[in-house]
Amino acid sequence: MPEYVDNVEVTETLPPEYAEILSPDAMAFVVGLHHEFNSRREALLAQRATRQEAIEAGQLPDFLPETADIRQQDWQVATTPDDLQDRRVEITGPVDRKMMINALNSGAKVFMADFEDACSPTWDNIMQGQINLKESVRENIRLETESKVYELNDEIATLMVRPRGWHLVEKHVLVDGQPISASLFDFGLYFFHNVHARLERNTAPYFYLPKLESHLEARLWNDVFNYAQDALGIPRGTIRATVLIETILAAFEMDEILYELREHSAGLNAGRWDYIFSVIKKFAKRADLVLPDRAQITMTVPFMRAYTELLVRTCHRRGAHAIGGMAAFIPNRREPEVTERALEKVRQDKERESNDGFDGTWVAHPDLVPVAMAEFDKHLGDNPHQKDRRREDVNIAASDLLEIRVPDGTISETGFRNNVSVAIQYLGAWLAGNGAAAIYNLMEDTATAEISRAQLWQWLHHNAELADGRPITRDFYQQVRDEELGKLDSLDVYQEAAGILDELVLTDKYIEFLTFIAYNHLS
Repeated sequence: MPEYVDNVEVTETLPPEYAEILSPDAMAFVVGLHHEFNSRREALLAQRATRQEAIEAGQLPDFLPETADIRQQDWQVATTPDDLQDRRVEITGPVDRKMMINALNSGAKVFMADFEDACSPTWDNIMQGQINLKESVRENIRLETESKVYELNDEIATLMVRPRGWHLVEKHVLVDGQPISASLFDFGLYFFHNVHARLERNTAPYFYLPKLESHLEARLWNDVFNYAQDALGIPRGTIRATVLIETILAAFEMDEILYELREHSAGLNAGRWDYIFSVIKKFAKRADLVLPDRAQITMTVPFMRAYTELLVRTCHRRGAHAIGGMAAFIPNRREPEVTERALEKVRQDKERESNDGFDGTWVAHPDLVPVAMAEFDKHLGDNPHQKDRRREDVNIAASDLLEIRVPDGTISETGFRNNVSVAIQYLGAWLAGNGAAAIYNLMEDTATAEISRAQLWQWLHHNAELADGRPITRDFYQQVRDEELGKLDSLDVYQEAAGILDELVLTDKYIEFLTFIAYNHLS
C-alpha cells in the first residue's frame, strides 16, 4: 500500500497496477486539487439548490442581466489545435478496454472516453479505465481473447476524456474522512499521468465537461486547469475542453461558459438526452410542463430546436466548434429491415444537424460512423468545420427556450411501459458494472435512464392520464413494473434495480440524480 499524504485513505485494496496509478506523487497532485477546489465545488452545488428553490417558487430562468456585456461584446475563444479542427464525427463510449480500442479504430475523428454517463463507476471500472487511458495515450493498448486480438490501427481517433460531473464523489478515496470529488479524481489522475506523453505526440489533454449549470461552474473548471498546468509546469492554455450543454440552465449561459473557458475552450456540444432530463427535472413540480412519451420529444419540437440553433449561433460567433447530439441506434444484423429504417432516421438526423451549421456530431456505435460521416462530408467537403456559418438569422428569446411543449404529444401505455422496462434493464446492467447497455436496439446510458424514471415520477405526481383516458396511479405503475420485470431473466440484479426504481419514482421528494441512490449499491 503506497504511503499517502496525511488524512487520505483508499478504502479498497490496491493490486500493483492500481498502486501505480495511485502513486504517492499522483495522489499528492489529486489531493492538492481537492484541497484547493472542493469547497468551491460544494458552494456551487449549494447554489444549484438555491436556484431550484427559486424555480419551484415560480421564477423562470432567463439570460443573466449581470453578464449582458459578455453577450454583447466581440471576443473569440482560443485557436483550435490542429487535431481538433475536424470533428465531423465523434464516437463515445465507456473506458472499457475492448470498447476503447474499437472506438479509436472506428474511423471517427474523435473518441470520447467516458467516466460519466456511459460508465458504471465501480472501483475496478474507474481504475481499469485510468490504466486503459494511459496505454491508449502511449498507443500500446491491446486485448487478446480466445478468438481475437484487439490492437490499435496506424490511424486512430483523437482522444478526449469525460470526467464525472461536479455533483459526484469517488467514495473509495477519502480526504479528511470525506469522499473526494469524482471530477477532480478522474481529471487529476488522467492529467498527471498523461499530459507529458500527449505533448510528446504533438497533441494535448482534451476533455468533455458534463452537467454544468452555470458559467461559475465553468470558471471553476478553468481555475482547475490553470492550477493543474502550473503545478506540472505546463503552459496555460494547453488543455482544451468542450462543454456539454445538457442542462436548461446552461442554455441561458452559453456565451458566458465559453467566455470563462475561452483560453481552454474547444466548443459546446448539444447533449440532447441529458437536456431533456434537465427540463423534466428542473420543472418536475410544474403540472403545466408535463412532457409526453420520450419518443415524441424529438429534436424538431420547439424548445429543442431553439436550444440547438442558439448553440450553433453562439459557438460560431465566438470561433468555437458546435457539436451535435447522439445517434444511439445499434445496428441489428438479425433484423435488416429494422436496421435499414433506423439508419435512415440517423441519416436524416445528421443531415439536419449539418444543415443547421453543426461542425460535427456524436454516434454510439462504429457502424454509424460512415452514415454520419457521409452527411457531414456532403456539407463540409474538404473544410474541417463550418464556423463561417454565423447563423445570424437565428434570434432566440428566453421564451423560446421555455416553450416546453410537444405539439399533439400524448402519454401512451407503450411509452409508459418502455420507461419502466428501460429503467429496470439499465439499472440492472449498471449494477452489474455495465454503464453502456444495449436495450431495444439503442445504446442506453445513465441519461436515458434518467429520462425514463423522471417521466414516471412526473406522470405519477401530476395525476397524468394515458392517451386512452386511464389514470396513471401508483397501482398502475406497480402493475406495469411487475409485468415488465416478469419478462426479464429472474436475476437478483433486476429485482434490486426495480427496488431502486421504486425508491426514485414513488417518493414524494424528487431525487436529483439516480446515481445518488444507485451508487450506494455499487462496490
